Amino acid sequence: MGLLREDVELLRGFIVTKMPKSPLHEFVSQMLVKLLLSQVPPGFELRREAPLSIGTSEPEPDFSVVRGVPADWLQAHPATAALVIEVAVTSAELDEGKASIYAEAAIPEYWIVRPDRRVVVVQREPTAEGYRTREEFSDQTTLRCAAVPELVVAVSAILPPARSGLT
Repeated sequence: MGLLREDVELLRGFIVTKMPKSPLHEFVSQMLVKLLLSQVPPGFELRREAPLSIGTSEPEPDFSVVRGVPADWLQAHPATAALVIEVAVTSAELDEGKASIYAEAAIPEYWIVRPDRRVVVVQREPTAEGYRTREEFSDQTTLRCAAVPELVVAVSAILPPARSGLT
């Protein structure tokens, strides 16, 4: 209806302004697109900045891997995903806060890419109170998504070179 700006998302019933995307954010996002698109198995879709309808929230994660085909979401946004990924350049606090929303939706795996620290924070085992496990993986690590094992990401492949001065 045009009442809201496009740079907002609904979190726990509150309208929250999304952070602007820096060149570093876009670099990491582009590297993820290249890697993930080639690995998403049949029966799943990679969605970029697309809403998930979760109770009183409608977050728009940077990436979600959702079971189904695009026609499944003609009438409503997906209510869950197999994997959600946020790229946190300037939004780390907000993205950490979304973990409880994603856990409540039983999303089995949530990654927060932190290029400033050259790590990916991986949260697994969702409960009503949040994720049971949280691990940090360095740029020397290769991640395998537990929920969609076909998805394998070398952390260094999605980050700029260490000497680039961008982290």
